[in-house]
Amino acid sequence: MKIYKVGGAVRDRLLGIKVTDIDRMVVGVSAEEMLAKGYKPVGADFPVFLDPNNGDEYALARTERKSGRGYGGFVFHASPEVTLEEDLIRRDLTINAMAEDDDGNIIDPYHGQDDLEARVLRHVSPAFAEDPLRVLRVARFAARYAHLGFTVAPQTLELMRQLSESGELEALTPERSWKEISRALMEDQPQVFIQVLRDCNALKTLMPEVDALFGVPQPEVHHPEIDTGVHTLSVLEQAAVHRQPLTVRWACLLHDLGKGTTPVDKLPQHIAHEQRGLKLIKAVNERFKAPKDCQELALLVGQYHTHGHRALELKASTLLELLQSFDVYRRPQRFEEFVVSCEMDARGRKGLEQRSYPQADYLRGAAKAAREVPVAPLLEKGFKGPELGEALKRERLKVLQTYKSLQA
Repeated sequence: MKIYKVGGAVRDRLLGIKVTDIDRMVVGVSAEEMLAKGYKPVGADFPVFLDPNNGDEYALARTERKSGRGYGGFVFHASPEVTLEEDLIRRDLTINAMAEDDDGNIIDPYHGQDDLEARVLRHVSPAFAEDPLRVLRVARFAARYAHLGFTVAPQTLELMRQLSESGELEALTPERSWKEISRALMEDQPQVFIQVLRDCNALKTLMPEVDALFGVPQPEVHHPEIDTGVHTLSVLEQAAVHRQPLTVRWACLLHDLGKGTTPVDKLPQHIAHEQRGLKLIKAVNERFKAPKDCQELALLVGQYHTHGHRALELKASTLLELLQSFDVYRRPQRFEEFVVSCEMDARGRKGLEQRSYPQADYLRGAAKAAREVPVAPLLEKGFKGPELGEALKRERLKVLQTYKSLQA
């Protein structure tokens, strides 16, 4: 029985990155022997055991065979005869196919250290093309390690392209896809994830609504980068630079989907793209079963981001309608995420990344003023039910009119 650290723990230690999770693999032992030693079995798909003393996980060395479509279409085989090299060869990338023994020796049969040095993401074997989830995983690793100069090997990108065009991506479950997408969006350079998916033709299958934005022009006076797809990647990049949460990053990715449906004879203008984009945002939300908070913010940002940009010009009544739409009285955080999404949109433009965005503080001030309108005096006057709601709206409108005049 031999125990090795494998995968990410080995990779990140060699890269000088803090190791947070350690995967351990056991060679030369059966499931029955693990049970006899007191290890507790977990995992339905293949043998994984917990150390009863500290809760550490240990997976038995295993091989796999393609048996059906999608991520789950594999049969696993674990036995004492499975070698370390046989287990490692089934992994996705060479940099993830290394092991380390108890003495710190690196076992690297597929030259992962060479690819770490060369900053290359390369598949271990042709079996890479059997698992469609690996398209998303490699794109995620590209986003994670882009700051170190990592790129996808041309041969690996070609296999990803073959997978993308095989129809296998459509067999991925929404849950598995969202897990990879959400993790990738939280990397330091999430725009690289989207770009790699586009480079291997996966984006047009997974998110055709986003893919359709590339090559669509916008007015240069507002968008020096012109291309709507390039703008979307820049907005996502700004969201990462400013350490925004997943809800904001998801909204930034989807905010301009309506521009992909603008009639050619209307370009480069995109009148009413906000409304046209709502059904597309809803479709992407549902396709990946995104969490409710991500879905809601994406739809609200898609519908109202131009209101955010024009905040200083809005009539008090329109400003009140905007605040009501976000329910700023009970859900102030959602409005704050809208405000920062608008700011990321404004900064995600070529050469304008550092420009000020006074609309943000203006909107925050308006929300604060509206929230502070007291209810007690209206209750004392006898207002209740729908009449109370209307009276409260009138008072908030007066406050916003005053706020607007003071800010002029």
